[in-house]
Amino acid sequence: MLLPYKSEIYTLTSDNGNEFSNHERIAERLGIKYYFARPYASYERGSVENLNGLVRQYIPKGTDFNTVEEYTVQWVENRLNNRPRKNLGYFTPIEFIAKINEAA
Repeated sequence: MLLPYKSEIYTLTSDNGNEFSNHERIAERLGIKYYFARPYASYERGSVENLNGLVRQYIPKGTDFNTVEEYTVQWVENRLNNRPRKNLGYFTPIEFIAKINEAA
């Protein structure tokens, strides 16, 4: 899924879960360095922790996501994907991805 954005990705940092067992293949295909964050070191996962904070503006911490309606999740997703981000040059994520796709 990341191949179309290869030119925009320099490194990836993930947790140590089994879902990242293909990390070597991902790093090779993208030509990047792949890192793992240390347990309980949220500062090593800045972007994810920032996004979690944005989600928590709509869905409080401790909420069981199994109880959140699908339309609510989609609404939050839409709000966040249309919110300008400083780290994207004040483009929204949707605008930024569109810009990358245009350049390709």
